[in-house]
Amino acid sequence: MAQNATIYKVELSVSDMDRHYYETHKLTIAKHPSETDERMMVRILAFALNAHEHLEMTKGLSTDDEPDIWQKSLSGELDVWVALGLPSEKVLRQSCSKATKVVVYPYGGKPAEVWWDKIKGSTTRFDNLSVVNLAEEETAALAKLANRAMKLQVNIQDAEVMVSLGEDIVYVNPIIWKA
Repeated sequence: MAQNATIYKVELSVSDMDRHYYETHKLTIAKHPSETDERMMVRILAFALNAHEHLEMTKGLSTDDEPDIWQKSLSGELDVWVALGLPSEKVLRQSCSKATKVVVYPYGGKPAEVWWDKIKGSTTRFDNLSVVNLAEEETAALAKLANRAMKLQVNIQDAEVMVSLGEDIVYVNPIIWKA
């Protein structure tokens, strides 16, 4: 029998001094049975880093032809495509042809570095692609914050990120591999 997704309620307050974006988002996140706490928290972080009034979570892991997060224009075009993990060159090519801006957040340490070394040469032709690595220690610390009801505060300044949940604080320094 298939397991159901676990529902998480997140109140995400984003203060992005770099983009002058200050807003609170109430998110209902369906965590797929195969999704780890780390991946779910990376998804929330990616949402905060790209926060916009039209940004939304997608079906994610349960759908092959959708990113984890997207932003559509009022007329339905894909403005922003946000993917997590280590997509293939084929998936990157397809994503870059569908959306105005594509952002990939690899994480997981050494496997992410190996993936990037293998794929970076084939990404030079994609002007709309950004790749932002998240350090393994930082994403593991984010995973420890996960619980079913969260009030997260994300502060972004000078490309440095502070994620806080109550008294717990995690600092994340995204590393730009491709801008």
